[in-house]
Amino acid sequence: MTDTPPAGPNKPLRLALIGAVVLGTAAIFAYVAGWLDPQRLTPDTVIDTLEHNSGIYPGFRRNHAKGLCVTGHFDSNGALAELSRASLFSVGRVPVVGRLAIPGGNPRASDGAAPIRSLALRFLPDDGQEWRTGMNAMPVFVVRDVASFHALQKATAPQPGSGKPDPEKAAAFFKAHPETQAFRDWAKSSTPTSSYANSAYYSLNAFYLVDREGRERPVRWSVQPEAAVEPLAADKRGDADFLAAELAQRIAAGPLRWHLRFTLGEPGDSTADATQAWPASRRQVDAGELVIERLQPEIGGDCRDVNYDPLILPDGIRASDDPLLSARSAAYSESFNRRTREQAQEAH
Repeated sequence: MTDTPPAGPNKPLRLALIGAVVLGTAAIFAYVAGWLDPQRLTPDTVIDTLEHNSGIYPGFRRNHAKGLCVTGHFDSNGALAELSRASLFSVGRVPVVGRLAIPGGNPRASDGAAPIRSLALRFLPDDGQEWRTGMNAMPVFVVRDVASFHALQKATAPQPGSGKPDPEKAAAFFKAHPETQAFRDWAKSSTPTSSYANSAYYSLNAFYLVDREGRERPVRWSVQPEAAVEPLAADKRGDADFLAAELAQRIAAGPLRWHLRFTLGEPGDSTADATQAWPASRRQVDAGELVIERLQPEIGGDCRDVNYDPLILPDGIRASDDPLLSARSAAYSESFNRRTREQAQEAH
């Protein structure tokens, strides 16, 4: 792919996708002390930017505002127990509360225009060692650090009048940041799926599994659908609200299923750079089956008041050196605090 976005009928779609990814992942970048002197990027600043770009919708998440709750369970097959001492990977069943969503801060955003889906999960084993994870339907992230993200956010900000990124500014950014190539290649060739149910979702960030002897192994994970992957049909790209209804039709016929797969890193695989994919030859372990049995609306659903903080980890998983993990945690907290205050005010 060239440094300048290619011409052609799909150019606006690619720019829209880039812009949506920027907005949809801006909450990843929060407070990292002293990253840019004399300026300082804080959780308030990040969430303020989301609100500026998407608008303020009291009581809703500042990112992935449009979504629905799901409940079900994880059936562990025990295959990961030798690599992690977390109880949820022993053979057995663990309850799960999750959330499916599209990017952006507008709870009335169009499903058909969304280039990405997300899946957040909360695993609730009996010993109280819960695990929360937020995943996106893309295999790599666009930038590796907060400084680059700050530049990307400026380069792809919605312009007055059009509400779309300036192509020249975006092209200049990508020319100056070759590390974005893997994401750009994916964006160029990717088509959104037709359903939440047939999307694969990826952790993007690396973590470590810790076994009973304290040995550690770098990993990334994904959930891979059992449903056949189908691209979004052209006539659905203008449909504002089909994802929840389509999912309800599927689940009426039976539970939705994915496989939770862990990719094991080897020496030399970066644990601090989410723009770098690990080689496809890396060993994978299928840890079991994620089963979604019920759908719930966001309002009143079991996921509404859950902060899917990626640093809520059980004994047996620990964070890597990826700086985006602590940043995501801080930004999620700020978004959670704002919306819960608003919900409390509305209740009175």
